[in-house]
Amino acid sequence: MQSVPDVSQESLIDFVTGAVESGATVHTDGWPAYLALPKHGYEHERTVMSAQPDPAHVVMPGVHRIASLLKRWLLGTHQGSTSPEHLDAYLNEFTFRFNRRRSRRRGLLFYRLLQQAILAEPVTYRQLVANPQPCERPQPLHLRRRGRAPAILTADRPWRRGQLAA
Repeated sequence: MQSVPDVSQESLIDFVTGAVESGATVHTDGWPAYLALPKHGYEHERTVMSAQPDPAHVVMPGVHRIASLLKRWLLGTHQGSTSPEHLDAYLNEFTFRFNRRRSRRRGLLFYRLLQQAILAEPVTYRQLVANPQPCERPQPLHLRRRGRAPAILTADRPWRRGQLAA
Protein backbone atom coordinates (compact mmCIF):
# COMPACT_ATOMS: atom_id res chain seq x y z
CA MET A 1 0.00 0.00 0.00
CA GLN A 2 1.17 3.48 -0.79
CA SER A 3 -0.41 6.89 -1.12
CA VAL A 4 -0.42 8.51 -4.54
CA PRO A 5 -0.58 12.26 -5.16
CA ASP A 6 -3.59 11.97 -7.48
CA VAL A 7 -5.46 9.44 -9.61
CA SER A 8 -3.91 10.50 -12.89
CA GLN A 9 -2.60 7.91 -15.33
CA GLU A 10 1.01 8.90 -14.62
CA SER A 11 0.66 8.51 -10.83
CA LEU A 12 -1.21 5.21 -11.00
CA ILE A 13 1.08 3.63 -13.62
CA ASP A 14 4.13 4.71 -11.59
CA PHE A 15 2.63 3.02 -8.54
CA VAL A 16 1.83 -0.21 -10.41
CA THR A 17 5.28 -0.44 -12.04
CA GLY A 18 6.90 0.04 -8.62
CA ALA A 19 4.69 -2.44 -6.77
CA VAL A 20 3.80 -5.18 -9.28
CA GLU A 21 6.16 -7.45 -11.18
CA SER A 22 6.13 -6.98 -14.94
CA GLY A 23 4.02 -9.60 -16.75
CA ALA A 24 1.56 -9.99 -13.87
CA THR A 25 -2.19 -9.66 -14.27
CA VAL A 26 -3.59 -6.48 -12.71
CA HIS A 27 -7.33 -6.48 -11.97
CA THR A 28 -8.73 -2.96 -11.78
CA ASP A 29 -12.02 -1.15 -11.79
CA GLY A 30 -13.23 0.87 -14.78
CA TRP A 31 -11.01 3.91 -14.15
CA PRO A 32 -9.60 4.97 -17.56
CA ALA A 33 -6.12 5.75 -16.18
CA TYR A 34 -5.42 2.00 -16.01
CA LEU A 35 -5.96 1.46 -19.75
CA ALA A 36 -2.23 1.99 -20.40
CA LEU A 37 -1.18 -1.02 -18.29
CA PRO A 38 -0.71 -3.39 -21.29
CA LYS A 39 1.78 -0.89 -22.81
CA HIS A 40 3.90 -1.33 -19.68
CA GLY A 41 4.01 -5.14 -19.82
CA TYR A 42 1.00 -6.09 -17.68
CA GLU A 43 -2.04 -8.20 -18.37
CA HIS A 44 -5.06 -6.04 -17.54
CA GLU A 45 -8.41 -7.34 -16.30
CA ARG A 46 -10.91 -4.52 -16.14
CA THR A 47 -14.21 -4.67 -14.27
CA VAL A 48 -16.46 -1.66 -14.73
CA MET A 49 -18.32 -1.42 -11.44
CA SER A 50 -21.25 0.60 -12.78
CA ALA A 51 -21.96 -2.13 -15.37
CA GLN A 52 -22.11 -4.89 -12.73
CA PRO A 53 -25.43 -6.13 -11.32
CA ASP A 54 -23.73 -6.90 -8.00
CA PRO A 55 -22.39 -4.24 -5.62
CA ALA A 56 -18.65 -3.49 -5.58
CA HIS A 57 -18.01 -5.38 -2.31
CA VAL A 58 -19.29 -8.55 -4.02
CA VAL A 59 -17.36 -8.07 -7.27
CA MET A 60 -14.02 -7.20 -5.61
CA PRO A 61 -14.35 -8.44 -2.02
CA GLY A 62 -10.65 -8.39 -1.18
CA VAL A 63 -10.18 -4.74 -2.12
CA HIS A 64 -13.20 -3.64 -0.12
CA ARG A 65 -12.28 -5.80 2.88
CA ILE A 66 -8.79 -4.26 3.06
CA ALA A 67 -10.17 -0.73 2.64
CA SER A 68 -12.74 -1.36 5.36
CA LEU A 69 -10.16 -2.80 7.77
CA LEU A 70 -7.79 0.10 7.07
CA LYS A 71 -10.50 2.67 7.79
CA ARG A 72 -11.51 0.88 10.99
CA TRP A 73 -7.86 0.64 12.09
CA LEU A 74 -7.19 4.34 11.42
CA LEU A 75 -10.35 5.44 13.23
CA GLY A 76 -9.97 2.96 16.10
CA THR A 77 -6.25 2.93 16.78
CA HIS A 78 -5.46 6.51 15.83
CA GLN A 79 -8.89 7.94 16.68
CA GLY A 80 -8.96 9.58 13.25
CA SER A 81 -6.05 11.82 14.25
CA THR A 82 -3.73 11.08 11.36
CA SER A 83 -1.70 13.55 9.34
CA PRO A 84 -1.22 13.39 5.57
CA GLU A 85 2.57 13.61 5.74
CA HIS A 86 2.67 10.38 7.77
CA LEU A 87 0.11 8.47 5.67
CA ASP A 88 2.71 6.17 4.07
CA ALA A 89 4.03 5.24 7.53
CA TYR A 90 0.49 4.39 8.68
CA LEU A 91 -0.02 2.28 5.55
CA ASN A 92 3.29 0.46 6.17
CA GLU A 93 2.31 -0.33 9.75
CA PHE A 94 -1.15 -1.53 8.72
CA THR A 95 0.38 -3.76 6.03
CA PHE A 96 2.93 -5.14 8.49
CA ARG A 97 0.21 -5.99 11.03
CA PHE A 98 -2.19 -7.36 8.40
CA ASN A 99 0.43 -9.66 6.87
CA ARG A 100 1.29 -11.07 10.31
CA ARG A 101 -2.24 -11.42 11.70
CA ARG A 102 -2.13 -15.24 11.50
CA SER A 103 1.51 -15.73 12.34
CA ARG A 104 2.17 -18.85 14.41
CA ARG A 105 5.28 -17.49 16.06
CA ARG A 106 4.47 -13.95 17.07
CA GLY A 107 7.06 -14.19 19.85
CA LEU A 108 9.79 -14.29 17.22
CA LEU A 109 8.69 -10.87 16.02
CA PHE A 110 10.17 -9.17 19.09
CA TYR A 111 13.34 -11.24 18.70
CA ARG A 112 13.71 -10.20 15.04
CA LEU A 113 13.03 -6.54 15.86
CA LEU A 114 15.68 -6.67 18.57
CA GLN A 115 18.16 -8.16 16.09
CA GLN A 116 17.44 -5.41 13.60
CA ALA A 117 17.75 -2.73 16.27
CA ILE A 118 21.24 -3.98 17.12
CA LEU A 119 22.37 -4.21 13.49
CA ALA A 120 20.84 -0.97 12.19
CA GLU A 121 22.30 2.51 12.54
CA PRO A 122 20.51 4.79 15.01
CA VAL A 123 17.86 7.16 13.65
CA THR A 124 17.29 10.60 15.12
CA TYR A 125 13.87 12.07 15.71
CA ARG A 126 14.40 14.65 12.95
CA GLN A 127 15.18 11.84 10.46
CA LEU A 128 12.14 9.87 11.58
CA VAL A 129 9.39 12.47 11.24
CA ALA A 130 8.07 13.60 7.87
CA ASN A 131 8.01 17.28 8.88
CA PRO A 132 11.03 18.04 11.09
CA GLN A 133 9.82 21.55 11.84
CA PRO A 134 7.48 21.41 14.83
CA CYS A 135 4.06 22.84 14.17
CA GLU A 136 2.17 25.15 16.46
CA ARG A 137 -0.16 23.26 18.72
CA PRO A 138 -3.79 24.33 18.61
CA GLN A 139 -4.93 26.31 21.59
CA PRO A 140 -7.07 24.27 23.99
CA LEU A 141 -10.74 25.05 24.28
CA HIS A 142 -11.71 26.93 27.41
CA LEU A 143 -14.56 25.16 29.10
CA ARG A 144 -17.41 26.78 30.96
CA ARG A 145 -18.31 25.71 34.47
CA ARG A 146 -21.14 23.32 35.31
CA GLY A 147 -20.58 21.06 32.27
CA ARG A 148 -21.76 23.49 29.64
CA ALA A 149 -20.63 23.34 26.03
CA PRO A 150 -17.07 24.55 25.30
CA ALA A 151 -16.56 28.15 24.25
CA ILE A 152 -13.65 29.37 22.17
CA LEU A 153 -12.16 32.62 23.41
CA THR A 154 -10.62 34.93 20.87
CA ALA A 155 -9.32 38.49 20.94
CA ASP A 156 -12.52 39.83 19.41
CA ARG A 157 -14.71 37.91 21.87
CA PRO A 158 -14.16 39.09 25.46
CA TRP A 159 -14.31 36.96 28.57
CA ARG A 160 -17.70 36.09 29.91
CA ARG A 161 -18.50 35.46 33.50
CA GLY A 162 -18.15 31.83 34.50
CA GLN A 163 -15.44 30.81 32.01
CA LEU A 164 -12.26 29.18 33.20
CA ALA A 165 -8.81 30.36 32.27
CA ALA A 166 -6.28 27.76 31.16
